[in-house]
Amino acid sequence: MSKSLNLLGLGTSAVLMSLSGSASADFFADSKATLGLRNFYFNNDYRDQAGSAGQSKTEEWAQAFMLKYTSGYTDGTVGFGVDALGLLGITLDSGPGRHLGSSMIPNDGDGAAREWARLGLTAKVRFAKTEARVGTLQPKLPVLLSNDGRLLPQTFNGAMVTSNDIDNLTLTGGRINQTTSRGSSDRTGLAVSGGTRASNDFVFAGADYKVSKNLTLQYYAANLEDYYTQQFFGLLNVLPLGDGQSLKTDLRYFDTRSSGANDSASGRSQGYKISGYTDDSNGKIDNQTWSAIFTYSLGGHALTAGYQSVSSGSNFAQLNQGSITGKGAGGSSIYLFTDRLLASFNRAGERTWFGQYAYDFAALGVPGLSASMVYLKGDHIQTASGQDQSEWERDAALDYVIQSGTFKGVGLGLRQGVFHSQADANQDQTRLIVSYSLDLL
Repeated sequence: MSKSLNLLGLGTSAVLMSLSGSASADFFADSKATLGLRNFYFNNDYRDQAGSAGQSKTEEWAQAFMLKYTSGYTDGTVGFGVDALGLLGITLDSGPGRHLGSSMIPNDGDGAAREWARLGLTAKVRFAKTEARVGTLQPKLPVLLSNDGRLLPQTFNGAMVTSNDIDNLTLTGGRINQTTSRGSSDRTGLAVSGGTRASNDFVFAGADYKVSKNLTLQYYAANLEDYYTQQFFGLLNVLPLGDGQSLKTDLRYFDTRSSGANDSASGRSQGYKISGYTDDSNGKIDNQTWSAIFTYSLGGHALTAGYQSVSSGSNFAQLNQGSITGKGAGGSSIYLFTDRLLASFNRAGERTWFGQYAYDFAALGVPGLSASMVYLKGDHIQTASGQDQSEWERDAALDYVIQSGTFKGVGLGLRQGVFHSQADANQDQTRLIVSYSLDLL
């Protein structure tokens, strides 16, 4: 453990020392460094059924250390900077019969790894209100979404440019060639769920246009070489209703088509395919997914209702490296509201109704405490046998951040989910999370 911590610290220090000779005062004066701590207990019970690997239960406990350094920029018309991210995971409890794949903790060949670490560096350049970043990235975009649902976050490698030079318009573009999953220290190429051949070229571009204070329109396009081309259209609107009330509308539409090797039978036979039901059982990507979400807020209350429809040509597709063997690359996120604790409700033909209630207890004089519950019901799932199937999920979350005293800033989180499906194994899942962030600079 101490050796891994020392390596992370030395890696970050080396970057800073290399820049100290030429960096301006602003580079250091605007720098920030934090050490994030996350203690994570994970329990996934298949209810005495055989899960994906013939195991009925996963139960593990681990500790994360996340050292993050963000520099300022050098003086001049063009400013330069560098960020560093050091990640270390330590297994506290696991063992035979309780460790499954790399759902949270990587494999070391014989079971759960005792510890694992990685260092990510990002060079950045700023000109006016445009910033370019090259190296380790954690995007939060409709077409590219970094997963942070376990002990350590997923990271990507590539380049990304974000521009705010035009009022009310944010332009984003970039190229990604590799990823490191949440349960791994190894970089892999890119694929979709079911794809066994890696691609090293994901390009994307998009725009977020703020039509008014409350209305935002979005358009993004992306291409994963040899797998798919995707377009996204989005609309976000918040309608004030007075007296602490509002109605938020979130509309999303994805159009995803086969590209490159996935568009040919020979390419799909080589592994450039998607899992799940497809027309003619050929593994070809062809999907249109739309959803409508409405959230009514009143004081601390927030009530959400929505509907999502997935076309029957194939499952919804975005980056997911879980079928690339030997790298622990599973655990990607997709930009769907239905991507929840246990399932994503993104199967071919699936239609999903969902509702959520959330409450912020600050409205009752208890700041830092919040709770939510969501229920989703999907049906019309297409399977290889042609029979419609259904599934449902119920999740509850409780979070509290201590506001004062010795433990001020410590976050406590509880997640509990139940999933019943005719297309997959039934599951009960519990997560307990304790987190804290310590400012170093």
